[in-house]
Amino acid sequence: MTMDACRTLIEAVAREAGALLLERLHDRHTVQYKGEINLVTEADRLSEALIVERIRREFPGHDILTEESPETANGSGFRWIIDPLDGTTNYAHGYPVFSVSIALEVKGVIRLGAVYNPMLDELFTADKGAGAFLNGRRLNVSRTERLSRSLLATGFPYDIREDRNNNINYFKVMILSAQAVRRTGSAALDLAYIAAGRFDGFWELKLMPWDTAAGWLLVEEAGGCVTDLRGDPYQLHSPNILASNGLIHAEMASILAGTDPLYESVHE
Repeated sequence: MTMDACRTLIEAVAREAGALLLERLHDRHTVQYKGEINLVTEADRLSEALIVERIRREFPGHDILTEESPETANGSGFRWIIDPLDGTTNYAHGYPVFSVSIALEVKGVIRLGAVYNPMLDELFTADKGAGAFLNGRRLNVSRTERLSRSLLATGFPYDIREDRNNNINYFKVMILSAQAVRRTGSAALDLAYIAAGRFDGFWELKLMPWDTAAGWLLVEEAGGCVTDLRGDPYQLHSPNILASNGLIHAEMASILAGTDPLYESVHE
């Protein structure tokens, strides 16, 4: 097995899963709820099944961590981290902003990442130490140096109604500090767009490894910076994430650090 084979697979299966999602976008979806507003569709499960089947066919001994199924842990040192449909709420409503995110972790290090936007046929890929690319074209983060002239992105956690640690406090200060803030509904795309220079910065709370693994590598390989909100090194299980072009990172981190975190429960 070579990294070239893994690279070929990750790119092919991201496109294949994206094509499946695109074909079914306007179908009448079967929706189930994992929480009050956290949903899953049959398209999530079909996309996941496709990706997992392809990986198991090529690399049957590899570990697999994916959003909708229990983790497969064989102790191989190779782990695929998969979000088969990032942006499920958008997708379920027919809103055409969603993605497929796949990363390969080798002995604890993210080595490969792919985020595919099927609506625009944009495949963002990253290879540890070799750069980030969009459909084969090398990517670089933006050169925006001032937060006041920056376009940012963020999102809100599924327990926004129950927990005051819900990003509303951070959003309030950031919307008043930046040129504008967008919410796409797909963290993987937000990170890919930082790598492409479309967004200058991004922050979010309570994301999972499959939300960030591929995007994290994309941003760093495009010359950007990824930490937690406090500026400490980012890990897959960090409770929050801050990503930027690097030039506005310290300013973003300073503002976030100076904001009341509001960790207490709404019901306390």
